[in-house]
Amino acid sequence: MYKYCFIPLQSFTFEKMLTITFLGTGTSQGIPIIGSQHPVCLSSNPKDKRLRVSISIAWEDQFYVVDCGPDFRQQMLQQEVQHLDGILFTHEHADHTAGLDDIRPFFFRQGKIQMYMRHDVHKALKQRFSYIFNEENKYPGAPSVQVTEVAKEKTFMLANELVTPIEVNHAKLPVLGYRIRNFAYLTDVKTISTPEKEKLKGLDVLVVNALREEPHPSHLNLSEALALVEELQPKRTYFTHISHLLGFHDEVQAKLPPHVYLAYDNLKISV
Repeated sequence: MYKYCFIPLQSFTFEKMLTITFLGTGTSQGIPIIGSQHPVCLSSNPKDKRLRVSISIAWEDQFYVVDCGPDFRQQMLQQEVQHLDGILFTHEHADHTAGLDDIRPFFFRQGKIQMYMRHDVHKALKQRFSYIFNEENKYPGAPSVQVTEVAKEKTFMLANELVTPIEVNHAKLPVLGYRIRNFAYLTDVKTISTPEKEKLKGLDVLVVNALREEPHPSHLNLSEALALVEELQPKRTYFTHISHLLGFHDEVQAKLPPHVYLAYDNLKISV
């Protein structure tokens, strides 16, 4: 005779999936480049058309964006985003920050927009967007922000999720990547120190830049990115921050090893 053991449903914890959307997967000029006759820039394949690099991370009722480049408005319209809980910045370069003024519609509906960034990024943005960060004599219609300064040494919380910053080097410029659960996002990487690589063990998904085949002084090229994947051994990897010089999406994808993928704009994955 069989005996049945009934376990109350509430005794289980059901962890909500993270939904990652690649808002843009291109390099600083995007693809196509203005005026370029390069074959990749002339491609009719939608996967060869790349806005400036950014992702969104969503779970339950939370929605965050990593970086806010010059295509931010277009990306928000494409994804029909109605609410923004905050922005995490990797570094201060224009292709990651130049869309900051376009947070205004969110500010008008929600109030101050929460932002997370290194101290040096905060300093640079206060100079570049003084009308946003200067609360005295505020220009009418300018958005307001609430800044939390973050650093590689300290984890922090986004709602109910723990975030681990990972410092990488973009040539000599420190850049922050971010890990949530077993997902990590790194862009504009050239080198990573051994202690920071320790934070990248046991990943289900890694997103990292792979600019082109030729070496570059401040970005991983394809062979360097593949070597990093081999070292870290994530279950899945998606390459982003892609130049037209890497080649046609479908041709590059066909050459990649199993479980390594070339990301493309509007791709959604679950972790």
